[in-house]
Amino acid sequence: MSLPHAILTALVEKPSSGLELTRRFDKSIGYFWSATHQQIYRELGKLEAEGFIRTLPSQQPARGQKKSYEVLPAGRAELARWTAASQDPRPHRDTLLLRMRAAAVVGTEGVQGIEADLRRHLDLHRRQLAEYEQIEKRDFPPGRDSSQDRLRHLVLRAGIDLETFWTQWLTRALDEFAELPPHEPA
Repeated sequence: MSLPHAILTALVEKPSSGLELTRRFDKSIGYFWSATHQQIYRELGKLEAEGFIRTLPSQQPARGQKKSYEVLPAGRAELARWTAASQDPRPHRDTLLLRMRAAAVVGTEGVQGIEADLRRHLDLHRRQLAEYEQIEKRDFPPGRDSSQDRLRHLVLRAGIDLETFWTQWLTRALDEFAELPPHEPA
């Protein structure tokens, strides 16, 4: 997956300015593919140079006016090509898990900090799960079963399932931490 493909997807859904894309990333695509304002603008320039998007004609002089972009046929073709291509899953990287592995090697003297992070992460994942569940209730009532709705709902379900996994795992990890002996050296 790449940022250019995420931008093409968002622009096929709705032609937008860079600022509008940034806001949409914060509210939807950003849940599973994040990007900064600067990254989005940099990619918009590259996509335009490659002939995948174009700046929409402005009603007024362009000076100081925000540019809006739309996807060209070459951009749709690239997005379709990429969608059909096979990709292997990427390995998961998580600093908290690495810190726990390190504590297993060097001893549990510093686990209070890890335990505090486990609690903080649990709170964050619970809040994210609640937000996803609200989105599901609002955006996917019974009967919304077009192909587009079903695919979007599957993406949301992935988020719900991941957050459910993390809340369960973090709860289990905190239970285990409660049973660790204090300051066990390596």
